[in-house]
Amino acid sequence: MTNPVLVEVLRGAVVESVHRGAIAVFDADGKPVWEIGDTARPVFPRSAVKAIQALPLVESGAADAYGFGDRELALACASHSGEPAHVELARAMLAKAGLDEAALECGAHWPSSHPATVALARAGKAPSALHNNCSGKHAGFLCTCVHTGIAHRGYVKPGHASQEMVRDAMQAVTGAVHDFDHCGTDGCSIPTYAVPLRSFALGFARMATGIGLGPVRAKAAKRLLSACMAEPFLVAGTGRADVALMEAARGRIFVKGGAEGVYSATLPELGLGIALKCDDGAGRAAEVMVAACMARFFHADNALAAKLIEQADPPIESRIGAKVGVLRPTAALS
Repeated sequence: MTNPVLVEVLRGAVVESVHRGAIAVFDADGKPVWEIGDTARPVFPRSAVKAIQALPLVESGAADAYGFGDRELALACASHSGEPAHVELARAMLAKAGLDEAALECGAHWPSSHPATVALARAGKAPSALHNNCSGKHAGFLCTCVHTGIAHRGYVKPGHASQEMVRDAMQAVTGAVHDFDHCGTDGCSIPTYAVPLRSFALGFARMATGIGLGPVRAKAAKRLLSACMAEPFLVAGTGRADVALMEAARGRIFVKGGAEGVYSATLPELGLGIALKCDDGAGRAAEVMVAACMARFFHADNALAAKLIEQADPPIESRIGAKVGVLRPTAALS
């Protein structure tokens, strides 16, 4: 099945490029509310599922033992930009468990924040694992290990007790088997599993509503999503789409992007979970797709729908800042 064109890129009045993709919107009972494209095809969710991966941090009691609030829980679900606030909070989380950055096995890379990268370079410093966009998630894994008495060395490897807790949570929440025949390695070195897109939509509907989850897990899920919606900057960073979307309606929208054009989202008041994939992996198109999708479901709220539609039509600018084109959702999406 060929997925439909969902986003067009215009330069002037001419369509220069197109992006195909698939979208699944489900309720927590497993009912498909809206589907476009092949939502049964397995996809790697990448960082879009970090909120589910963070469930053991809360369920194990580690978050409470270390006094973690919304800020720490948001960072545990984050793909942050490596700005100073992100780095220092990840460092502080590790310190609560008696660890430092040497325990991180996610690897180092330069911050995605340009100012943060420039500041590091000007200081003659190289990035550390704390600057890795996944350092908050990994700090959460490590804190869970220490609190539960699990040896943390090799915590990123398939079969390690830490990753088995994560895999069990992913399977239980999405209802999809996460087996090693469909396992890859994420950019931060942990296992990632390809399952149908619709399973992730179902999983986030369950995270938002608690339906289909036990009481402890339902409470943990609500706490994590609420933390992200309360602290969107810590989930991403300055100028990021995830922040803009969650700030458009605090407490009403959760979104989380992942590499290769994946997004997950929840609309808690509607009890809906959303998962989407841009076929060519373009993040710019995935951002248009998720904003346009949410605008569809907030049509009764004219002010919010207008904000989301605006974010679904970002301009293309020249090097001097002149508007020379636009990205826009196609009729199939809008």
